[in-house]
Amino acid sequence: MTETTNRKQLKAQARSAPPEAGVYRIVNGKTGAAILGSTSNLHSLRNRLEFARSTNSPAALDPQMKTLAETSSLVDLAFEELERLDIPANATPASIHADLATLEQLWREKLGL
Repeated sequence: MTETTNRKQLKAQARSAPPEAGVYRIVNGKTGAAILGSTSNLHSLRNRLEFARSTNSPAALDPQMKTLAETSSLVDLAFEELERLDIPANATPASIHADLATLEQLWREKLGL
């Protein structure tokens, strides 16, 4: 198998894989402040935080995360994946969004937020 063929197969697998949707929490280790949210792509959010850390620039972060980072350093922010959403094969973006909203609300109640 050539490298080009292998790369094409890996790209096709990545496109066909269901997204990593779920609920997350980002905690500032110094202050204890945290934000709770949900996303249809946990991997992307995790990568944005890592990119911001590696460049020491919060420009890639959303406004809530920027505010959390302003109280100390980007190094102090910890990403916690609280729960992943099991996505059925026939799920639509709207149904995924609704399920994420429900799951996030359950976590807010559980954590008393």
